Amino acid sequence: MWCIPPEQDGQFVARMEHVLEVYRWPKDPRRPVVCMDEQPYQLVSESRQSIPMGKGQPKRIDHEYVREGTCAVWMFVEPLGCWRDVQVTPRRTMVDWAKQVRRIVDHPRHAKAELITLVCDNLNTHDLGSLYEAFEPAEAMRLARKLELVFTPKHGSWLNMAEPELSVLTRQSLGDRISCVDEVATRATAWAAERNAKQVGIDWQFTTEDARIKLMKLYPNVKT
Repeated sequence: MWCIPPEQDGQFVARMEHVLEVYRWPKDPRRPVVCMDEQPYQLVSESRQSIPMGKGQPKRIDHEYVREGTCAVWMFVEPLGCWRDVQVTPRRTMVDWAKQVRRIVDHPRHAKAELITLVCDNLNTHDLGSLYEAFEPAEAMRLARKLELVFTPKHGSWLNMAEPELSVLTRQSLGDRISCVDEVATRATAWAAERNAKQVGIDWQFTTEDARIKLMKLYPNVKT
């Protein structure tokens, strides 16, 4: 078990290259690569009853709304397996992250996995120490031994394949006003089930070679 350390000066290039290289690994049920990301979602309700769509008239919604709090949407994606899992919780603390990670480690899909490579961004909750905040030491150690953490660079979360999946989920299923956590969870679960059934994959095109062209200033030329 090992993990990439938090962001430090001068390590952007090396860490970005590692994330891109991970995406080139062949599919292996014993060493699955899973990308994770989470986002807050604001719950809102209508302040006035909307007017339904009629003949020659679109649906009319008042621009005012009522804030009903927030929730957290968790996205786990196994790119080579065309599989994703979405969960919705009231918060996104380190304990919540640990519980979500345990659910992925113990998921029947990963029963044969010896080590799960988990790609995530640099939030301070994304740390093996969060496992010890949530569980007894023996359980935390069991989970830690099954995980290999790989972090995207600071300001480089777009290198995480889970991020565009969250964007697709939001556009396709969560784009209107939703007032309760249960409704968000119902929609997200249905969305994931449909995409999994259709085996929708991710056509990732950005490679290390592309990075050396598009991000030239991060790759200094060494004169010998």
